Amino acid sequence: MPLAALAQTPDYRISDTNHHVWLMYFGDHKLTDTWGLHTEVQVRRADLLNKSQQLLWRAGINYSLPNGMLLTSGYALAKSSPYGDYPAKTASKEHRIYEQLQLTQPLGRVQLMHRYRLEQRWTQAAGSTTSLYFNRARYLLKATLPLAGPTLEPNELYLSAYDEIFIGFGKNVHRNVFDQNRASFVLGYKFSPAAALEIGYLHQLVQQRAPLSTGETVVENNHTLQAGFIYNLDFRRKETPALPTPAAP
Repeated sequence: MPLAALAQTPDYRISDTNHHVWLMYFGDHKLTDTWGLHTEVQVRRADLLNKSQQLLWRAGINYSLPNGMLLTSGYALAKSSPYGDYPAKTASKEHRIYEQLQLTQPLGRVQLMHRYRLEQRWTQAAGSTTSLYFNRARYLLKATLPLAGPTLEPNELYLSAYDEIFIGFGKNVHRNVFDQNRASFVLGYKFSPAAALEIGYLHQLVQQRAPLSTGETVVENNHTLQAGFIYNLDFRRKETPALPTPAAP
C-alpha cells in the first residue's frame, strides 16, 4: 500500500537513493519459563560503510504467554547522523519507550511471525536542549522457510522474508503519517538452538519528516546490505536430576 501510494505522489516529492550497510545483533534470553531479557545493537552505515547513518541500542523485558505469544516492553536509544543528497541539518539523538506483541504460527513448513509495536519517541537535535515528542505504530509480518526439512534444525540453511510498515500519529506528525516501509529477504544459517546468522537485502522507503526550504518532501530509497547475528542465552536454573532409588537387597 505505501509503495503504491508513493508511486502516484505529486511533484512536490523528491527521490533520494542511498546505499547502506546494517550490522546487527539480537538476543532473547530466558530468565524463567515466562520472563526474559531482550538485547539488541545495530550499527548502520551510509554510503557503503563510508559514513555513519545510525547507532541503535534496544533493551526490553520479555513475558511469554501460551500459544507462541510474547509481550515485550523496554527502552531504545538511537543516535543518527546526516547522510544522502538531502541530509538532516544536524545529528540527532532519540530516546524511545516501546511496547510490543509478537505472535508466531506455523503454516505448513513456513513459520509466520506477526509483530505489533508502539513507540513513544523523544527526538533531540545535536546541541539543542529541547525535544520533540512523536508516536509511532509498527506492524511486521515475517515468514521463515527451512531448506533441509519440514522444521528448522541446527546446522541447516533457511530463507526468511519480511515487510514492516511504520505509521506516525499525534500532534507533531503533521503530513508525515506514513513514516517508512521496510522489505527484506535474507539467507540464514542456524548454528545451534541458540545461534543463527542472517545475510541479505533490505529496501527501506523513508519519508523525511522535515520538508526542504522550497516545500518539497524528500522520499528516500535506501538499498541496504544487512548482516544479523542472533544469539539467545538461557539463564534458567537447571534442576539436578533425582538419584535413582537403590534396589532392595
